[in-house]
Amino acid sequence: MPHGYFICHSCGKTVEHTEEERPCQVLNGWLMASRWKGPGAVEHYNFCSLICLKTWTDTQIPQVPDVFLKAFDKRRDKNAHL
Repeated sequence: MPHGYFICHSCGKTVEHTEEERPCQVLNGWLMASRWKGPGAVEHYNFCSLICLKTWTDTQIPQVPDVFLKAFDKRRDKNAHL
């Protein structure tokens, strides 16, 4: 009888487990990440693949807008002519 389940924090895929099963048995091939949130506070995340881990990681890190990065290319091109 299922005791609980693990969820991929990116795509939502679930894997059920029984009380007798250890996470290493059920999550074979999965990735686990932990994030310290403060003293005694740790969050754990499960991912079913590297693609899901990368997708989740990309959402956690603020991205620099392409328009901002392209402005540096234009400036570099103008300075090359001097």
